[in-house]
Amino acid sequence: MGQIKVTKCDIEGLYVIEPTVHGDSRGYFMETYNQNDMTEAGLDMVFVQDNQSCSTKGVLRGLHFQKEFPQGKLVRVIKGSVFDVAVDLRSDSKTYGQWFGVELTEENKKQFYISPGFAHGFLVLSDVAEFCYKCTDFYHPGDEGGLAWNDPEIGIEWPQLVGEYKGSASAQGYTLEDGSALNLSDKDQKWAGLKDTFKF
Repeated sequence: MGQIKVTKCDIEGLYVIEPTVHGDSRGYFMETYNQNDMTEAGLDMVFVQDNQSCSTKGVLRGLHFQKEFPQGKLVRVIKGSVFDVAVDLRSDSKTYGQWFGVELTEENKKQFYISPGFAHGFLVLSDVAEFCYKCTDFYHPGDEGGLAWNDPEIGIEWPQLVGEYKGSASAQGYTLEDGSALNLSDKDQKWAGLKDTFKF
């Protein structure tokens, strides 16, 4: 027990989780998930699906959620670095429309738990990033919703990103500071802003 440090974020329902890392000259070992430790920390969610993705620098995935089957997500990076973001879409929340972001890297080994009711996404800051996450509900085709990653009403401060909002979620005109192009899927460039987005 006691293998993790759990920090509550300013927005209720978001937690940064830091594992205990045991390292020596051979490398390191850590528990990436222990149900007993999570329960002791007040997090009693049950995970039913694990996912992993690989993305290149400048890829932005998000902001995503499921409408009828909202997922809690425990996310981490096993290679590279990303800036991970959650936006509160819970209509009865005092922080509705607010965002929180944290850098997740293979070095800091931080994890980020996002409760159901949030939109989620991340921007890849390293040449390549491998991203893993556990979900509290299954993926349901046709149930996905999304939120414009650059909605000025929300005002997410994506690190290293340069560009000017032109009224849509298009990646056109945006780059990272080193000139790397911002790379979004066609679908992620069509999401609407907060005022026209699904609320939980």
